[in-house]
Amino acid sequence: MQIFNTLTRKKEEFVPQKPGEYRIYVCGPTVYNYIHIGNARPVVVFDTLRRYLEYRGNKVLYVSNITDIDDKLIKKAQEQGCTMKEVAEKFEAEFIRDSDGLNAMTPTVRPRATEH
Repeated sequence: MQIFNTLTRKKEEFVPQKPGEYRIYVCGPTVYNYIHIGNARPVVVFDTLRRYLEYRGNKVLYVSNITDIDDKLIKKAQEQGCTMKEVAEKFEAEFIRDSDGLNAMTPTVRPRATEH
């Protein structure tokens, strides 16, 4: 399988570092508002890739982060008169609900920026 490498700007053979084990890190949403097409696209695309790799008998570690600290979150919290954490928690839950609605598998790991 070939995949576009944004670093080299070329299609390259998608080869895991360890045969049969793929590690995929996908930049997840900044949770300051409801999901939009820019958030939904990677959910669908990388869920499809993950399912295909697993279907082919591979092990997949799929990581998709949650950005829960950002100027947009601070601004939204100020507008709503609440904490940044409250905004992040609300929209993270909404993102997960919408991802579930897209029938996407839950990432193996979903780290929050504030925890790492």
